[in-house]
Amino acid sequence: MLDGVSLDQLRAFIASVDEGSFSAAARKLRRAQSVVSDLISGLEAQMVVQLFDRSARYPTLTPAGIALLADARSIISGVDFMKARAKGMSSGLEPELSVVVDVHFPIAAITTAANEFKSLFPNTPLRLFVEALGATHQRVLDGTATVGVAASLPNAPSSLGGEALAGVTIVMVAARHHPLASIKGTIPRSELAKHVQLVLTDRSSISDGVEFGVMSSLTWRLADLFAKHAFLLNGLGWGGMPVHAIRRNIAEGELVELSIQDAPAGGFIVPMSAIYRTSAPPGPAGRWFIDRLNRCSGTAPTVD
Repeated sequence: MLDGVSLDQLRAFIASVDEGSFSAAARKLRRAQSVVSDLISGLEAQMVVQLFDRSARYPTLTPAGIALLADARSIISGVDFMKARAKGMSSGLEPELSVVVDVHFPIAAITTAANEFKSLFPNTPLRLFVEALGATHQRVLDGTATVGVAASLPNAPSSLGGEALAGVTIVMVAARHHPLASIKGTIPRSELAKHVQLVLTDRSSISDGVEFGVMSSLTWRLADLFAKHAFLLNGLGWGGMPVHAIRRNIAEGELVELSIQDAPAGGFIVPMSAIYRTSAPPGPAGRWFIDRLNRCSGTAPTVD
């Protein structure tokens, strides 16, 4: 019998509760009161449960009605969500937006964009991946992500299109108790070579053979920026980190910025781009996300 439960019955049930009476529910649903009463009675008969106590002037929920109301709301909410998503898809809106972000890019800028995205595209789920180096490009290439926020690579695949975003500043640092932190003035590369450099490694094969800022033959390679951060704080080596991620550590003296021979004052700028497959450009939601990041590109790299 439950297979015959209709959406009309569930909507009449919910409206009767929300409006406080069958007549008020009828006005809200623009149906005759007798129709609403019949829908509720039919629902009770199919579920073999009394939903309302009708002994008083206004119907009140029975304990069973209270328990089943949440289920009814969940079903109607799910159907409404499906209808809204289908409407968006029919107009070209993506059923889901998958974004992969380079771990160096300020996550605060992404969360700001995501906050607005949630309001503007409430029926489009957002799937977010965080990767580094070529692995960011790989997610877009294999279709796991529609849009990527990626560091520029010298050998980026030609099948990917890109739009410039603000660069991220990388500075070389070491823990305050690390030997390099005690050196005053510019540190020669010959001295750097005596100490372990912590290097972020690529989890893909896209940048095989390409080194990014490696200045020492003694390297420990980590696939996670947060692990690298922890290793730096514990004096296990020296290495580059995005300024926005360690500004507090530098201010509190936990990390010391290193002045390195032939390195630009203030750190290296890593160019960042929004990327996507040219054969599968982003739809309205993805296009909005890229444009939003472009609008905040002047300040994104300095967001804590």
